[in-house]
Amino acid sequence: MRPTSLHAIALAIALLVPAVQAQSPSPSPSPSPSPAAAPLVSLPDFTQLVAQAGPAVVNIEATSRGGQEVEPDPSGDPQPMPEEVPEIFRRFFGQPGLPGQPGGPDPRGGVSQGTGFLISADGYVLTNHHVVEGADDILVRLDDNNELKATLVGSDPLSDIALLKVQAKGLPVLRIGDSRSLKPGQWVVAIGSPFGFDHSVTAGVVSGVGRRSLDPSQQYVPFIQTDVAINRGNSGGPLLNTRGEVVGVNSQIFSNSGGYMGVSFAIPIEVAMNAVRQLRDTGKVVRGQLGVRIQDVRRERLAELGLTRPVGAFVDSVENGSAAARAGIRPGDVITGFNGREIGRSAELPPLVGVMPPGSRATVRLIRDRRPMDLVVTLSALDAASLQASRPAAPSPAAPATGQPLGVVVEPLDAGDRSERGLQAGEGVLVSRVTGLAARRAGLAPGDVILQVGRADVGSVAEFEAAARAFKPGDEVRLLVRNARSTGFVTFTLR
Repeated sequence: MRPTSLHAIALAIALLVPAVQAQSPSPSPSPSPSPAAAPLVSLPDFTQLVAQAGPAVVNIEATSRGGQEVEPDPSGDPQPMPEEVPEIFRRFFGQPGLPGQPGGPDPRGGVSQGTGFLISADGYVLTNHHVVEGADDILVRLDDNNELKATLVGSDPLSDIALLKVQAKGLPVLRIGDSRSLKPGQWVVAIGSPFGFDHSVTAGVVSGVGRRSLDPSQQYVPFIQTDVAINRGNSGGPLLNTRGEVVGVNSQIFSNSGGYMGVSFAIPIEVAMNAVRQLRDTGKVVRGQLGVRIQDVRRERLAELGLTRPVGAFVDSVENGSAAARAGIRPGDVITGFNGREIGRSAELPPLVGVMPPGSRATVRLIRDRRPMDLVVTLSALDAASLQASRPAAPSPAAPATGQPLGVVVEPLDAGDRSERGLQAGEGVLVSRVTGLAARRAGLAPGDVILQVGRADVGSVAEFEAAARAFKPGDEVRLLVRNARSTGFVTFTLR
């Protein structure tokens, strides 16, 4: 039985092993790669845009031979900006700015770096005025690290645009787009050299359009606001739409630290190219001028002006002999349209005027004494010096009190005085002394002629005194004043 039993057991094992092996998993080959998973979120990919546009973006090095290279502050803190520009408002370039020098190399000598881009295959380069301002030598470094010496064709500080030329052919060129179709929320891309990091790419969205600069010399630029990261060295670089077209020239940021804080500004490409055409043809940029000082309409004046909402540009003053004065525009008018374009805010008017050449005729729609009217104006040439608004003199030591509530002493004008100032009989009184601190701080000075106190015309000392007695501490005083330069309002609050 034993042999038989052993044989049976062996047979049973032989039959069982193949069955077990058939059920055991056999080693499998390495799995073949699966298709890439689809992204969970849809975000823009700018790689093709950058590959196409990047070669036309250049680094600019501007050198002044006045002395040694300017060393950056080791603390990283920027130097003070010019007094007339708020500290939080900055243009950016290669090195921190020096007092009175918003950009470009230091006149004492140094190097600044910025960005530019090619707009023609034969070597025209667009950048910022403040990048090359005061430079003796300008070097342009291309995407392939080839360095070319550039000549300055022309530069325009009011638009912050400069045009350079390098001697080369067959260069890559950026396509020019249309910034007028930009809307808040649209994607935009910047390529530049922040802190010397060439061809850095940053992206964001348009935050707003038609923004007004805090720099009074740049009121003719309706800036594009973005949240694209812009820092020192980005100045002059292109702002691109998603088609890879240039829609702006990066120029400024708001900052209280010297670095990017999420609010950047670019010059619209239409403004830049208008300057480029004139710089290339004549070496300078000319603009039309209306000759008014304007501000937004205040809500508390709506009833007085006959408006239902605060729109338009309130005319605060009119320059004597200007295009506006010749056309009959007066202080107190509200300009609501220019050449068929509605004016919603005062910042919208200067760019529309500045883009027109001197001698152009334009129709100005305005509201005066609650009534709409149209005037035809022939624009004069902009005098850059006129943009530097005269500042009130520093308050002098307090003069003896006069008992007059406004703190202003006046005297009568004779016929010769009125004729010399272009006034009619019975118009105005001459300021002989300003004893009130509020009036002095507002800019009123001896030699000015007061034409109105509030809404009352004054032509004699008695009329002035009677109108002045109506005011008490805490009241807002508005005087219509004519001086050697303009006719406009001086406003202050009695203390």
